Amino acid sequence: MQNNMLGALPPYAIGSVDKAMLILLMIRDRGEVRVTDVSDELGVARSTAHRLLLTLANRGFVAQDRVSRAYRAGRVVVEIGLSAVGGLDVRRKARRHMEWLAAELHETVNLIMLEGNGARFIDGVEGDRPLRVSSRTGTLLPAHSTSGGKILLAELPDEEVLDLFPDGLTRVTDRTITDPDALRAELRSVRDLGYGVNHEESAAGLDAVAVCVRDHLGRALAALAVSLPHQRMTQGNLHMMLPLLRSAAEAISQDL
Repeated sequence: MQNNMLGALPPYAIGSVDKAMLILLMIRDRGEVRVTDVSDELGVARSTAHRLLLTLANRGFVAQDRVSRAYRAGRVVVEIGLSAVGGLDVRRKARRHMEWLAAELHETVNLIMLEGNGARFIDGVEGDRPLRVSSRTGTLLPAHSTSGGKILLAELPDEEVLDLFPDGLTRVTDRTITDPDALRAELRSVRDLGYGVNHEESAAGLDAVAVCVRDHLGRALAALAVSLPHQRMTQGNLHMMLPLLRSAAEAISQDL
C-alpha cells in the first residue's frame, strides 16, 4: 500500500472508519490479508486489527478463508464493484461462450449472480430442442433452490450462508431444501464435487447443474448453469455436460 495512504487525517475524519477503508485498500492491492498484516500496516494492536476485520466481515465487506484464515474481499465489495459497471462486463464477455455451450448441448444456459439471499439470472441462451427450459433472465429466485445459487453459496462459510436467511429457507417446490442442517450438508457436497445441482427445487420438471465463473484471483463472480427438463438429467447426461460446462466457465474467466 502506498505510504501516502497513511497520511494525516482531515479534522472531520473518523479514525476507525478510515482504518476500515485502508484495510479494503490493502485487500485490493494484495488479494488477501491476515490480522498481523493489518496490525503491522496500520500500526494498531492485533486485537484492534481483529475487531476491525470482524466488523467488516459482519457486514459482508470481507470474508475469511476457511483454510488459510486470511481475509479477502467479501460479497458486498463484489456486489458494489459489479454494480458500478452494472454487471455488464461479465455478462458481455460471457455471452459468446454461453452461445457456444447452448449450441453444443442443445440445452438452455444461464448466467447467475448472488443478490442477497437470492440468485439473479442476468442472462440466458435458450437451447434449440422442441422441449426446452425457457430463459429466466431477470428472475430472482431463492439461492438455495437453484444450482447457480448453491455453487455461489458454497463459496461462503456455513454461518454466513445461514445469516443470509434470517426468516428461514423458503419452500419453492416440494423438493426445495428448507432445513438448515440439510442445506449445510448439501453445500458440503457442492464444495466436494465442484458443482451444484437442482433437481426440481426451483420449478417442477426442471433440473440444472452449475459451476462457478471466477476472476483472476480465483474468486467466484457468477455461476454458469445448464437447465433442462427433469427427464433428461440422467447421470450419464450430467457427466457428459460437466466437462463442457467447466470449459465454458474457464473460458469466461480467462476473458474477464
